[in-house]
Amino acid sequence: MSRRPVPSILPSEITAPEVYASRRRFLTGALAVAAASAVPPALAAASTGPVGRELGAHRNAALSTTEPPNSWEDVTGYNNYYEFGTGKEDPAANAGRLRTAPWSVTIGGEAEVKGSVTLEDLLKPHPLEERVYRLRCVEAWSMVIPWVGIPLGDVLRRFRPTSRAKYVAFTTLRDPAQMPGQRYPVLDWPYAEGLRIDEAMHPLALLAVGLYGRVLPNQNGAPLRLVVPWKYGFKSIKAIVRIDFTERMPATSWNRAAPNEYGFFANVNPAVDHPRWSQRTERRIGAGLFAARQPTQPFNGYAAEVAGLYGGMDLARWF
Repeated sequence: MSRRPVPSILPSEITAPEVYASRRRFLTGALAVAAASAVPPALAAASTGPVGRELGAHRNAALSTTEPPNSWEDVTGYNNYYEFGTGKEDPAANAGRLRTAPWSVTIGGEAEVKGSVTLEDLLKPHPLEERVYRLRCVEAWSMVIPWVGIPLGDVLRRFRPTSRAKYVAFTTLRDPAQMPGQRYPVLDWPYAEGLRIDEAMHPLALLAVGLYGRVLPNQNGAPLRLVVPWKYGFKSIKAIVRIDFTERMPATSWNRAAPNEYGFFANVNPAVDHPRWSQRTERRIGAGLFAARQPTQPFNGYAAEVAGLYGGMDLARWF
């Protein structure tokens, strides 16, 4: 068995959040058209408000936080997306080269229905909805983001996973010509993530195709990304091209690269420190360099909804 080295560049070593914190219904083939008409990401990040094609979606208030969302500039201009560079502003600057149409997703593993499905066909049966989620990175910063998407569980059920399907694995596009960050061994490409199947079926889990009612910008994971609001941000895989149902726990990129720092579950647990910093408090991006830090909430504030998934588990061991 080959051993993969810990990457030479880790998230905390890239850019301190404080440096940038004060800176700034139904889909009927809309994604193909939207991708072709989307505003270039660098322009979107520099704009003063949401841009790009509008997506019809209803607001799901039951699955939304009442906290005010971050600005479009915050959400689209400050990103972790190593496929386009390790700096927080690199994705907005470099992701415009990614072609998001046409797009297809391959379904494999322990399911009765398998094969390649276009993005439009994947989304057609499902009404789009907007949810406002609080997302937190492991670097002690957070954002509140109005995502547009479809429930992940509704999509997965279409493929009729078998009784052997205990996990769901996701894989990102690998294309160094379009994703310049993949030319460097920061991670073992392509990016891979996974969820336990009961986590994936939870109503809070979302396949996002937009934000702020508009088509998803490339730097935020267009055309299809995962959003799991009770977990750390590195669990939100972007530019998904493959979904597999597996019997065994799948390998994930950051857990494979640094298993002592990044566990498979990635649940927000402020009582467990990261090996190199405390996770007990956080600062909201956009609040200003000198804004007071606030206590980090277990499961990122969604404990009432998801804590039951982990009954009997030692969340310090299974981090």
